[in-house]
Amino acid sequence: QVQLVESGGGLVQAGGSLRLSCAASGSIFSINPMAWYRQAPGKQRELVAAVTSGGSTNYADSVKGRFTIYRDNAKNTVYLQMNSLKPEDTAVYYCKCSSFNVDYWGKGTLVTVSS
Repeated sequence: QVQLVESGGGLVQAGGSLRLSCAASGSIFSINPMAWYRQAPGKQRELVAAVTSGGSTNYADSVKGRFTIYRDNAKNTVYLQMNSLKPEDTAVYYCKCSSFNVDYWGKGTLVTVSS
């Protein structure tokens, strides 16, 4: 079992920044990739960004150039630096990792961007 705990959400004005963190613990042998998803009210959960243990990244088109995902493998932690936030970024952000073909999810952290 892998446990994921997110932190860093909150209320921010449009144009502001937040950094989300997700720490993995438990039976960690090979966690790859680590990713952030988000789910806005009334919408489906969507991939925001993902990063492999080797540092390869991919982003949703809507966040390219504004968000940066990176991980600290020694700490089993993944971060999401969010800049130039927009009201449409408002959502619950979830951390996800995969280990031996099993997906694990955190409970989510709420990000609210006011206009």
